[in-house]
Amino acid sequence: MMNFSASDIPSMTGCTVVVTGANSGIGRTSASALAAKGAHVVLAVRNLDKGRAAAAAMPGEVEVGELDLADLSSIRTFADGFSEPVDILINNAGVMIPPLTRTVDGFELQFGTNHLGHFALTNLLLPQIRNRVVTVSSNGHKIGSIDFDDLNWERRPYRPMAAYAQSKLANLLFTAELQRRLAEAGSPVLATAAHPGMAATNLLKPDGHGRARHLVMRMATALAAQSDDDGALPTLYAATTEMPGNGYAGPGGLLQGRGAPKLVGRSHRSKDVDVARRLWEVSEELTGVTFPQHSLRSA
Repeated sequence: MMNFSASDIPSMTGCTVVVTGANSGIGRTSASALAAKGAHVVLAVRNLDKGRAAAAAMPGEVEVGELDLADLSSIRTFADGFSEPVDILINNAGVMIPPLTRTVDGFELQFGTNHLGHFALTNLLLPQIRNRVVTVSSNGHKIGSIDFDDLNWERRPYRPMAAYAQSKLANLLFTAELQRRLAEAGSPVLATAAHPGMAATNLLKPDGHGRARHLVMRMATALAAQSDDDGALPTLYAATTEMPGNGYAGPGGLLQGRGAPKLVGRSHRSKDVDVARRLWEVSEELTGVTFPQHSLRSA
């Protein structure tokens, strides 16, 4: 679809959509756009007060659920609260280049939140999901690599941007392997992915960074970043249009930085089938959550 905009989202009446990290940025914009089209939207957020404030400003039927993707027990509690179908899960929440921090379960924060948290949430909710799983990655995946010898940065000197890139590469490998497993199980559910280009979201605001990095980020944002509204469009495109399984949506402009969404390319590393399978197996071991093959609906 050329020049896709929020007005092109079809009626979502009767659909339930879960959006992680939906109290701000492109998650909030995506949730609001889907609610405006009639979806029952669940804002899955760490901070309930911020989530309720965001929900109060949205149209339609919106509720708030507590979810901390950096805590496996919180993820299980959230997933256990769903007995009704979920049409679309949007794995949007993320952290970007913080100082070295550990999750409740001891994982490096970016890998633990951006990948492992969404990995666990998706697999726990899969028996209820009946349409699509959308996972938000980043152009940063192109410089990423998966270090199976030190996924959680316990032995290497910590490099925040490299850790972020690893987590975003993991998002695409996860999407590819999830789609493979869904197809093999005969499930009609699709796994898709998207990236916002450079969007002026909270991820680009300083959080423990040095002054020089803060200034560089501010200049980059001013020169090249899209608004939250535009940055959310690839996610909405991946969630609501006729996407192929494992399809990847992003801005169609220069270097995929901005512009109307379309299907875009990805790095060779993100297409490595063997790495995707190994990452899935390791993620199961780390989280204790497995693919619920025998609980899935068949096509």
